[in-house]
Amino acid sequence: MALALDLDGKLGWVYFTSKDKEKKNPFRFREVKPFPSTDLPGPSTDTELVGRGRQKGVPPVSRPQAAELSISVGFQDISLGERGGRKRDFNDLGIFTRQTISHVKDSKTGFSGKAIQLFANHVKLTSRPQWVLYQYHIDYNPQMESRSLRSALLYQHINLIGNAHAFDGHMLFLPKKLNKVSEVVSQTRNGETVKITITLTNELPPSSPTCFHFYNIIFRRLLKIMNMKQIGRNYYNPEDPVDITAHKLTIWPGFTTSILQYETSIMLCIDVSHKVLRSETVLDVLYYLHSKVGEKYFHDTCKKELIGLTVLTKYNNRTYRIDGLDWDFTPKSTFKKSDGSEISFVDYYKTQYNKKITDLQQPGIIHNPKKVRGLPGTQPSPIVLIPEFCFLTGLTDRMRSDFNVMKDLAIHTRLSPEQREKQVSRFLDYIHKDDNVQKELQDWGLNFDTNLLSFSGRVAPPEKIVQLNRAVDYNPQFADWSKDLRGPNLINVKHLDNWFLLYPRRNYDAANILTQNLFKVSQQMGIRMSKGIMVEVDDSVDGYIRTLQQKIQPGTQMVICILSSNRKDRYDAIKKFLCVDRPVPSQCVIARTLSKPQTVLSVATKIAWQINCKVGGELWSVEIPLKDLMIVGIDCYHDTLAGKRSVVGFVTSLNQEMTRCVGKLNVIYFLGALNAWYSYNKILPFRIMIYRDGVGDGQLQTVVNYEISQLIDCINATEKDYSPKLSVIVLKKRINTRFFANLGGKLQNPPPGTIIDTQVTRPEWYDFFIISQFVRQGTVTPTHYNVVYDTSALKPEYMQRLTYKLCHLYYNWPGVIRVPAPCQYAHKLAHLVGENIHREPNLSLADRLYYL
Repeated sequence: MALALDLDGKLGWVYFTSKDKEKKNPFRFREVKPFPSTDLPGPSTDTELVGRGRQKGVPPVSRPQAAELSISVGFQDISLGERGGRKRDFNDLGIFTRQTISHVKDSKTGFSGKAIQLFANHVKLTSRPQWVLYQYHIDYNPQMESRSLRSALLYQHINLIGNAHAFDGHMLFLPKKLNKVSEVVSQTRNGETVKITITLTNELPPSSPTCFHFYNIIFRRLLKIMNMKQIGRNYYNPEDPVDITAHKLTIWPGFTTSILQYETSIMLCIDVSHKVLRSETVLDVLYYLHSKVGEKYFHDTCKKELIGLTVLTKYNNRTYRIDGLDWDFTPKSTFKKSDGSEISFVDYYKTQYNKKITDLQQPGIIHNPKKVRGLPGTQPSPIVLIPEFCFLTGLTDRMRSDFNVMKDLAIHTRLSPEQREKQVSRFLDYIHKDDNVQKELQDWGLNFDTNLLSFSGRVAPPEKIVQLNRAVDYNPQFADWSKDLRGPNLINVKHLDNWFLLYPRRNYDAANILTQNLFKVSQQMGIRMSKGIMVEVDDSVDGYIRTLQQKIQPGTQMVICILSSNRKDRYDAIKKFLCVDRPVPSQCVIARTLSKPQTVLSVATKIAWQINCKVGGELWSVEIPLKDLMIVGIDCYHDTLAGKRSVVGFVTSLNQEMTRCVGKLNVIYFLGALNAWYSYNKILPFRIMIYRDGVGDGQLQTVVNYEISQLIDCINATEKDYSPKLSVIVLKKRINTRFFANLGGKLQNPPPGTIIDTQVTRPEWYDFFIISQFVRQGTVTPTHYNVVYDTSALKPEYMQRLTYKLCHLYYNWPGVIRVPAPCQYAHKLAHLVGENIHREPNLSLADRLYYL
């Protein structure tokens, strides 16, 4: 059972059960092919969604409950199934929030810090003077249902519309103006006469939202002219692959692009992208799984291992998500073609793609398309794919945990700023030198600048890390203060008097090593750690749970579990029991992390920090000048593999230093968070700043139209005449914008604390970028902040500086992170629930960082 959004986006409880089905036609094999060894689960424990219930356990609050219960409506507007980004404008165009924030209408830029010269992966779009895009509506008499036929009939008049045109079946876009109404006549192959009426409906200036959609269509056309292949949203070059033969992987280089209106110019944002393909087909995986688990558990294991993965069919360079497996299917099965005739899959692939199917007993892969083609109201038909022709994309968990695989991949995919700039510049050179590309652009009256955008940013001064009796100046280049936390300077330590440690027999040495080093580092930090109880357990799920049931007492402060491996089922069971059934903070440690003598002290130090936080301690802080300020972090976890569930993490600060937090699973606890603040501070907060993460592409309108008003309703339901200063900031981490700084004569990552609030920001938003963290490899990714609601009247300078300060307060890393700490805490909470425990944690843990 798990807290989730159902298919309509409503919050509720989701129940799961197991269902086993008889398979009429088990998969028969000619041979068993060898496959790389990996750790596989035993019998499948996969479950199916069979129903849902109502949320329970919502605590009472002091004011009307209607406002509290309605707060989740903001998550109903767009269901998870619509978040793929292809049915809507993924750039959130047409949302003008800056005009409602009076104090930034004239300027949204800050002023402090040291100026730094930056380059961005943006190129200005240039056009002819007075360039206008003309939009026409096309009517047919008699009506033609086929889009391809409509296009063919219209293109018979190419002399009228010209070579530069874009037609979607109904609307025609041209760079030139025709008569208000033009009537032409075309003929079908059967000699039928069709009258076409071309009506001018709009003259669109370059900054029109429709033009941005059009620009991107034109640029995708340029990429096709350059023989690049579309996979998903991006385009890749299959003719320039990078083979990593040692790991049976292939990398296709490519680019992700978008054209938008920025502060003063329309610009192309272009970034390097890579598509990782595996040499194995789905058929190879089926062979391997059958040899590994046998006939009894084969179907269940295949379902668990394959459903949800994305595959590439190289014969048409398209990607598909595996939604199911049809065991009654064989390649000899037939289907009806568009002309009504029947053909087998064997014959179809032979005639259409010259592909021979070698195994005639393999099942079918089912893909349920999201986009419906054809008449309105028609339901999409499932697509059946042949496993033999489906190549797996992406990396398995086993590959991600393999250091050598990730190291070899990083050489080609984690590009330094200089490498990334060179690839982008080379791509731009190709655009300007390719005659076909230039002809297409000239026909439309468009072109691109030859150089990347250059502008000035600012580097905020480094923050002082405040400890118990001192303030620490960390090295701003690396934004790390781990060495300053090893003494007795933690703000608030919690002594451990009642704790125990579980370990399997074969990991006794690891348990001893951890215990000895924990005593050593805890003493240095000023933490009194009494001798814990060491308990040997059977290395199984039942062994751990049985021992926990026996040993946990009402006064138990902490449970440490040594795990022999990172098996998910065991970790999930332990966390679920200790977060839901018997709420006690816990720390799980994989034994192999304690196997290297040179790093064991460092590992023990970090574990001691985590333990102190999980039992209510505090490590460090920064100076927060604003008084009576409550910070809220919201993030979502979307489990697309199990019923499209979504879990919302909601974390709020409790004190002035932002070192104490309360974390719940849903924004319906906003009133409860205000009550918790009042209990801790004896007053309600004067300012509330909400950092909203987990907003998918195209969901900004939902936040603006629904969530903000409901948050305000919750505030109004607390106390009469209570009206705090409220700010709502939406942040995005998955962006394609990159910045480079010219330091020491070469392009490097900008230093931590770099703030960008000009040139590449959007004129309709109150937004800015911050590069807060330091990365040792590759190009740093900035975080984009968009203030969508603000009654605080804080100057942009203070908003930016406060946001940067909050990136210093995440207790799982002694350095600056990408996002404000409450957002990262909300992410950790939502991930723990959505990925591991699938239940609402016990509220007695809410005021501790048990999810670190």
